[in-house]
Amino acid sequence: MGLVDVESKSTNPMLRTEGELKKIFKQHDANNDGLLSQAELKKSFQCLGSWIPGIRASNGIHHADANKDGQIDDQELNKLVEYAMQLGYTVKA
Repeated sequence: MGLVDVESKSTNPMLRTEGELKKIFKQHDANNDGLLSQAELKKSFQCLGSWIPGIRASNGIHHADANKDGQIDDQELNKLVEYAMQLGYTVKA
């Protein structure tokens, strides 16, 4: 079960808190190194229901990767969640 983003044109998206979005991203840190690679982000966006998870992952890194190392660390995770919210992933108040 995952979120529905604007790609699906759903009128009833599942609601997630910011913390839940962070948890979903962190769950896909397959090698437990504390960094999210593009491949791990792609799996995260697949879980969230994206139809184009590879593009979402690439754009997410571009948006959130402040140190330009090609991965998302804990300090950059808030920017990644912000990016996901801009795509239409809904966050409960």
